[in-house]
Order: sequence, then C-alpha cells, then structure tokens
Amino acid sequence: MTTGVLLVATAVVLLVVTGVLPREHALMIDKFAQLAFATAALACFWSAARRRHGTARRWRLWMVAAMAGLVVGMSAWIWGQIFLGVSMPSTTVAPLGFLLVPILTLFAVLVLGHGGGSGSLPGRRSRVVIVLDGLIVVGSLFVLTWVSLLESIVRAWAASGPGFATVVAHPAAYLVTLVVLLVSSWTHRSVRQLPVLFVALGCVAQSSSGWAFAFLVSRQVTAIPTAADIGFMVAPALFFLASVAPGHNTREHSTGRLRAGELLHLLVPYLPMLVTGLFIVVGTATGVRLNALEIYVGLGVVLLVIARQLLTLIDNVRLLEQLRDSRERLRHQAYHDPLTGVANRSLFRERLDLALAGSEPVVVLFIDVDGFKHVNDNFGHAEGDAVLRIVAKRLQGCVRAQDTVARLGGDEFGVLVDGYPLPPEEIGNRVLEALKAPHRTGIRRHTIHASVGVSHRLSADSTLTADDLLGSADAAMYTAKRLGKGMVVVHGSVEAELP
Repeated sequence: MTTGVLLVATAVVLLVVTGVLPREHALMIDKFAQLAFATAALACFWSAARRRHGTARRWRLWMVAAMAGLVVGMSAWIWGQIFLGVSMPSTTVAPLGFLLVPILTLFAVLVLGHGGGSGSLPGRRSRVVIVLDGLIVVGSLFVLTWVSLLESIVRAWAASGPGFATVVAHPAAYLVTLVVLLVSSWTHRSVRQLPVLFVALGCVAQSSSGWAFAFLVSRQVTAIPTAADIGFMVAPALFFLASVAPGHNTREHSTGRLRAGELLHLLVPYLPMLVTGLFIVVGTATGVRLNALEIYVGLGVVLLVIARQLLTLIDNVRLLEQLRDSRERLRHQAYHDPLTGVANRSLFRERLDLALAGSEPVVVLFIDVDGFKHVNDNFGHAEGDAVLRIVAKRLQGCVRAQDTVARLGGDEFGVLVDGYPLPPEEIGNRVLEALKAPHRTGIRRHTIHASVGVSHRLSADSTLTADDLLGSADAAMYTAKRLGKGMVVVHGSVEAELP
C-alpha cells in the first residue's frame, strides 16, 4: 500500500507542477487530492483507534482531530479558491483549521511518548518540559531569522490581507511539533515506530511549503506557483500512510541510545539559545539595534529557559527523595524479617557486636515457640505465619523501644537488651507471661508457650564475643526444652517456670 500511495502522490505532483494541464485544472487536482488524502487519513485513524485501547487509541484519536482540522481547512480553502475564484482566500476558517493540525498532532506525539509512563519524569510534567524545549528552540530560531527575513514577510503580509496565522504561526507550529517529536523519539522508544515517521515527514513537508508560501507572499506574489504546493500536496498522503502503517507497543529499556537521547534532551534547548545569545552580543557590539519584538521574544525565551530549569530542579529534588526512600526501603528489607517486620539475624548480630563494644550490661534471650509445629501441621502455613506475627508483636511489647527483637529463623526469636539494670531472669519471665495468653488469629485461638534461654554480660569483657553469648543463650534454651518447656533457663540453671 505504501508504494501505491507514494506513486499516486508522485503522479499528482507531476501533473500539477509540469504544466501539462491548464492552471485551473492543475489547481483543482492539487486541492482535491489533498482533501481526499486528508479525509482518508481521518477515516483510517478513526478506524484504527476503535480497534485499540490505552495509549495506542488515545494518540490516534488526537490524530483524528488533527485530520479533521485539515479537512475543514482544505474545504474552506477549496470553496474560496476553486468555487469563488479568490486566489488567496481571506476567510479565517481555513487558517484556523490549518493551524489546529500541528497543535493537535503535537498532543498526539506527547500522548504516545508519555502515555505508558516510561519516562523518568511524571507524565504531565515531562510533556510540559518537552513542549518548553520546542518553544525555546523555535523562539531562538525566530530571533535569529527575524531580522533577515521574517520581519519583511510579516510586514508585507499584514499590509495585504488574510492574517499572521497562515504565514508564520502555521509553519512555525509544525516546526515546534517536529522538534518535540525528534526529542521524544530519542528519549522514548514508543515514539520510534513507522506511523510516527510518516507523521514527522508530513510535518517537514507542511512546514517547508508553509515557509515557501510566506516568502512568496512577502514578495507581493498574488498567484502562488504550484511548485510551492508540493509539500502541501505530499503531506496529507504521508498522514494517510501514518494512519494505515503498523504500529507497535514496546517498553522502555536503558540502552546506550536512550542514554544518549537523554543527553540530547538536556542539550537541545540550550544550543540554539547559545547561538542566539552570541548573535545578539556580536550584533550589539557592532552597532545593530534590536527592535521591541526582538527584545520581547528574546526575554520570552529566557523566561522559558528559567521555567524549564525550575521544573528540572523540582524533578531533581523529587528524584533525590525517591532515591533516599528507596535506599531506606532496601536497608529495611536487608535487615528485617519480611514476615514479622522485626529485625533479622544480620541486624541482631550487628547490634549485639555494637553492644558488646560498650561497657553496659548486655542480656540476650533465645526464644523457641513451643507448639508452633502443631499449628503449622494442623492448620496450615498461613495460620502459622499469623501466630508468628502475634509472637513478634508481643515480644516487642515486653521490652523497651531501644531494645532489639529479632526473628532468627523458623519459630526462633532473639531479644537483645542493652543496659538493663534489673536481673535478666525478669525479662525472661515477662516474655513467658506475654506469650501465655491465647493467640487469636481472627478465625482460631491457639495456646502456645515458649522455652527461653538467657545469657548476659554484667560489665565490659573483651574476651566475650557475640558467638559466646548467642551460643550460651541457645544452650540454655535447649536446656529449658529438655526440662519440660514453658520455662526460663539462665546460663543452664532453671530460674522460672510457667505455671
């Protein structure tokens, strides 16, 4: 189909520009071919949108609206030029329809690039930044070209008729859309697909003929040569190809090309502004005087850059906050038990080493939940997990906030108390009392006990290691289990028993 459409478009261009037909007939073929392709593109975009969902549907709906603008503009232009015989119709309907095409196409590109949430910035803010980039580029180019060309064009056009929109705003809007499309294609893989390539080529064609049209008008040309319409003739055919070309849905990947695209995304708006700044500096130094419009546009570009920098600064702060939160989450996951939320063996060992480095009394409790296997075997692992969460919460209620409760593995827990002034067996008795009450999981009630082994260090001792304290508490816990369970053993001696 692509080859056929291009052949038809080429044939139309040749018929129009070679002069083999009278000018009136060539003009009719020119305008009606544009209208036919635009109408076909509208219908195909609508048909494709109805068969899709999400971003693939939304960006095509924007293109439906853009093609509707082109159809309306072409219809108004044909009515004035073909049926009323006006060489350049002055109605506002046609310029408005033509101007809506690049604006609505710009929204389609933004939706396609950021609808999947694949950018590093929030979707809406990222779209704003890319639009600002396009405006900065076009504003800088405007300042560079205003003195040499655009000022004379606008002056001539304003003196002769229809309005500023068709002359400068129309091709400039396509230029903004093209810049945004290029930047998005480097930073978002979803933009790099065949339909968007045809859209980009259509923007190039429209903008090229738009600037040619403006130049000819500035030279007081009342009958625009058909050759200047080549871009206008080709663009609707390219939009039609975009409507029927196969698209694709891809996820973003952190490739070298995308990283290069992100660098381009950062530099694109500042390079033309730098050139513009050098132009102004050199011009001022050599005596060139800037008029009011040039000054205002230059200030506008500077304000756009400031706005872009503020958005970038806000996003950098947000990204730093996200990075800090991510690090905290990773640290918490690395040092805490995912089931119960208390410390894991690594954090328990780290805090025990830190406590032994000081001179305060240190108490270590090794706790084994008696009866947990019965719960797991008879009621399932989900019920056993619920019991373990209750045990962890009750253990945290037995000690101070600065003390450490850890799940050491399975149904074994550890408690580290640093600087506790009372006898260590009192902590063990508090644990037994806390675990004695029935454990209600929401659907069942379980009665379990615990065997508690306790080891402690009264004062600084450089010969005592964490392994020594843990091994002693572990041995005491197994002694408690052999003696009948549900009791506390301190260094191998029975100190308390559950009534």
